[in-house]
Amino acid sequence: MNTQQQKIGAFIADLRKQRGLTQGELAKQIHTSQSALARMERGSQNLSVDMLTKISQALNREIVSVGSGAMSFQIQGGHKLHGSVSMSASKNAAVGLLCASLLNKGTTTLKRVPRIEEVYRLVEVLESIGVHCKWLKDNDLRITPPEKLNFKALDAKAASRTRSIIMFMGPFMHLADTFSIPYVGGCKLGTRTVWPHLEGLKKLGLRVKVTNVAYEVTIDKRKPAEVILSEAGDTVTENVLMAAAKMDGVTVIKYASANYMVQDVCFFLQKLGVQVEGIGTSTLTVYGKPEINMDVEYAPSEDPIEAMSFLAAAIVTNSSITLKRCPIDFLELELLYLKNMGFKYAIKKEYLAENGQTRLVDIETKPSVLKALKDKIAPLPYPGINMDNLPFFVLVASKAKGRTLIHDWPYENRAIYYTELNKIGGKITLLDIHRAEVDGPVEFTAADVSTPPALRPSMLVLLGMLSANGTSMLRNVYSINRGYERIAEKLNKLGARVTIVN
Repeated sequence: MNTQQQKIGAFIADLRKQRGLTQGELAKQIHTSQSALARMERGSQNLSVDMLTKISQALNREIVSVGSGAMSFQIQGGHKLHGSVSMSASKNAAVGLLCASLLNKGTTTLKRVPRIEEVYRLVEVLESIGVHCKWLKDNDLRITPPEKLNFKALDAKAASRTRSIIMFMGPFMHLADTFSIPYVGGCKLGTRTVWPHLEGLKKLGLRVKVTNVAYEVTIDKRKPAEVILSEAGDTVTENVLMAAAKMDGVTVIKYASANYMVQDVCFFLQKLGVQVEGIGTSTLTVYGKPEINMDVEYAPSEDPIEAMSFLAAAIVTNSSITLKRCPIDFLELELLYLKNMGFKYAIKKEYLAENGQTRLVDIETKPSVLKALKDKIAPLPYPGINMDNLPFFVLVASKAKGRTLIHDWPYENRAIYYTELNKIGGKITLLDIHRAEVDGPVEFTAADVSTPPALRPSMLVLLGMLSANGTSMLRNVYSINRGYERIAEKLNKLGARVTIVN
């Protein structure tokens, strides 16, 4: 029996179990028999490239590496989309909740956690320091902390691949007097200082020495305080919020972000018995609870950025689709801008997310003729245009008659990556590192392109390729897999033709 084949089979079996799938369920997804899948997992049946591709799509993980080892998408464009798609749980909320779970000595079960690379990296870090993480059915993730965390065993490689690792500082400061966190990674969007984090946490007793490779942290004296944030950032707010949650006293956080992921962390803390006032505003008052030990379940709300992605997909392909479970409070302004550009849509109904707090709606898109806005489009802290949603206006503006100015002030480099759309027929002119002019309407063309090293700009290229007649190749889609779960499968269910290749 081929040893390599056995290793691949064992890997497939492990991934299947992690996803909570039976052999029969996976076999059905890849259109084969359960007995054939059993032979594959034992390593007693040859695996074709086509079958490996099907399994990769079903499990949303690269099974083998061929050539450069990078997963790529082959897109046959020019097809209208149709049908409906449900939004996944929020990626950014899930990331914050994974960090916040460390505040709880009991078992935390997070429901419908998106199986994406960003989440995998944080789970790897948690497991490396002794936390037991188990994937259950329906993407539920059970998190059980040990008696004592082993900070010296922290997986620096996994940690360095995500900016979210910085959010471990808030919870960690209640679990150790000294610890080290590697430099943050993630998208290459230019210098994003972590000083607002360090400045805010310093008020609560955290001290940091910056070395060449890490942040060396010591805890001076844990104490509640009034914390004025120097930026209304999402992760900054979450970090200070998590630190405040176990302080013995009252902490007031001013100029806090009121964005969706911050609200989910607040709702989760409330389930843990932490009193949080001012949710949805720029001032949060936290009544700390020094001891938290309870078994708890929590379901993060749906992802407004994924909803915006599918809105852009519908617009660029001029299609009518229904987006289910969209968090409307975090899309209203984006929809108003789109409406002013000529986008036609209908909101079908309203209901609550599983967290019992977030308002959801179904949105039906309609084919539309767009025109450019006279005013520039720029992001602002909630309730402004979400900075993660801004890039999709570059794609939308490419289909609108006239010239649109996009001002991406929060990042030094992201506007540069918008010009990647020029490789598939876009007309993007970079004015400076923060501003780009978009001329439209254009007809995108098929091309062979490597994804830029940033999540949302990579997604723009993928969606642009959906509308381009012919076959495109989008190479090395790790950036996309960082933030989107099974995106090829979701698009294909709407009538797109995206194939995972290695």
